[in-house]
Amino acid sequence: MPKITYIEHDGTSRTVDAEAGTTVMETAIRNGVPGIEAECGGACSCATCHVHIDDAWTEKVGKPAPMEEDMLDFAFDVRPTSRLSCQIKVTDELDGLIVRTPEQQG
Repeated sequence: MPKITYIEHDGTSRTVDAEAGTTVMETAIRNGVPGIEAECGGACSCATCHVHIDDAWTEKVGKPAPMEEDMLDFAFDVRPTSRLSCQIKVTDELDGLIVRTPEQQG
């Protein structure tokens, strides 16, 4: 089972088990990770599940699709490593993934 580490803007870290086939957002919600609001429930129609991907993982996670890029325009503190966690499918290859939540969601 892949593990994902979520790091809050204040540095608090939480590592949780993720089920392959779910999303990074679903995993956060199931585990009560603060900083992921997911107001649209994963439909890529808001920016309240915005995360910053750790530099070491950006290539494995990949770049956002055009629709996701449009939604990131509404996010707070967008960076080159920004992604919507609802758009990142958990796979065994993402075991050890590290994401950071921004100070606030868009």
